[in-house]
Amino acid sequence: MDNLNSAVELLVSSSNTLFILLGAIMVLFMHAGFAFLEVGTVRHKNQVNALVKIITDFGVSTLAYFFVGYSIAYGADFFADASELTQNNGYELVKFFFLLTFAAAIPAIVSGGIAERARFYPFLIASALLVALVYPFFEGMIWNGNYGFQDWLAAAFGAGFHDFAGSMVVHGMGGWLALTAILLLGARQGRYRDGRPKAFAPSSIPFLALGAWILTVGWFGFNVMSAQTLDGVSGLVAVNSLMAMVGGTLVAMLLGKTDPGFIHNGPLAGLVAVCAGSDLFHPLGALAVGGVAGALFVYTFTLFQNKVPRIDDVLGVWPLHGLCGAWGAIAVGIFGTQALGGLGGVSMMAQLVGTLVGIAVALVGGGLIYGGVQLVSGLRLSEEQEFDGADLAIHKIAATSEDR
Repeated sequence: MDNLNSAVELLVSSSNTLFILLGAIMVLFMHAGFAFLEVGTVRHKNQVNALVKIITDFGVSTLAYFFVGYSIAYGADFFADASELTQNNGYELVKFFFLLTFAAAIPAIVSGGIAERARFYPFLIASALLVALVYPFFEGMIWNGNYGFQDWLAAAFGAGFHDFAGSMVVHGMGGWLALTAILLLGARQGRYRDGRPKAFAPSSIPFLALGAWILTVGWFGFNVMSAQTLDGVSGLVAVNSLMAMVGGTLVAMLLGKTDPGFIHNGPLAGLVAVCAGSDLFHPLGALAVGGVAGALFVYTFTLFQNKVPRIDDVLGVWPLHGLCGAWGAIAVGIFGTQALGGLGGVSMMAQLVGTLVGIAVALVGGGLIYGGVQLVSGLRLSEEQEFDGADLAIHKIAATSEDR
């Protein structure tokens, strides 16, 4: 009997480790999606920079999260002997890998907002600080119960802040952090003339579409594997993610008048919004949440690009991740209720307060870090460098020989 119990425990442990490892690999591949979405959206003279930023940001994020951020969020580190780290088939190590891929999404999101005019090393330093300090501070509050925040919400409103896969913890945080950097940088040269916007056409719709598809497929690992163990897997999460993706796509198609940029960002808007309540919503509720997110993205992106020159958000990361992430967190208090087909156990007030606190942490943290880097070294390329493009100015090479 003891041998049987040991065998069962080993099978469960190894299965859980493999499960979360597959999730980590799927979310890691999403970073290729971030890269190609940006490559396809920016002008040719900034394509190399887009690719380089995403992979180097991941590198510095890994070190920042390993040495500092994970400890802030979860009070754990990996400085024990390797023999101790391999317990339970190394599950805790792979859990770190999985959560790292979430943390590294923060600078990947910011990258799209500040594209075409940001200095390389200052933003790399800022990315490390965000992943080491700001993101894990809020992550720990929500997903580890740090500082008694969730207990306070539960006592005050009857439920804690529910964010199953990171509508606010990851995407909202990334989008609102990006806004602080975008405001500090200002608009790209030539983007507005006499207060009127000049369109900068995407360099490659196929690359943009490829990035959107990679992100969309990887998102099912992002959401479903957020259960972190096999016994927590739910087909509801998968189908809700699917329905929100479809809702975002079709609404963006209709409101965006078949514009390929809106159509390929539509599913991403829906998926951002559904993360928080994907384990609670009825599929019809998820469809509605995704559809509202698609509309929110098209409307706000168009509004701010055309009417607010100060917010030159190249990929629309603030509307897509910041606003749709906030909407998704708040939507839990609506469509997560049993009255609208959800599983219940949620509080609208808790969702509102948690969302507002997340926005405040992002704005204050982003202001301090990007503002500090701005004071020390500056954030923006010179006019000449920006005119030449980040590829030649920073990396001394163009994306293709025809660009030289």
